[in-house]
Amino acid sequence: VQLQASGGGLVQAGGSLRLSCAASGSILTINTMGWYRQAPGKHRELVASISVSSSTQYADSVKGRFTISRDNAKNTVYLQMNSLKPEDTAVYYCNADVLSVHEPMIMRNYWGRGTLVTVSS
Repeated sequence: VQLQASGGGLVQAGGSLRLSCAASGSILTINTMGWYRQAPGKHRELVASISVSSSTQYADSVKGRFTISRDNAKNTVYLQMNSLKPEDTAVYYCNADVLSVHEPMIMRNYWGRGTLVTVSS
């Protein structure tokens, strides 16, 4: 199973970006999917998560500005980021809990490689 994130880049404060993360491989089902971020010198933190039934959770710092969604048919999770601030600058990682065809009884957690988001002031 692999997670491939895309959509990062450089944007001015107040701008928007949309991140995508597609899971591929021998997937039976995907449970919770999420986005984390890690800024220079800081710990990785949860930005947003979404359950298989589309129940969502957000970090307080992004509530009202970011929206997480998923397309279960495409095994893809999205993060729409609006009203971006310089403090949103970080490497964003997608994460997913996956049951694979090869291990249908074991839920494993996978990380994507990360995509850099830079917000200039």
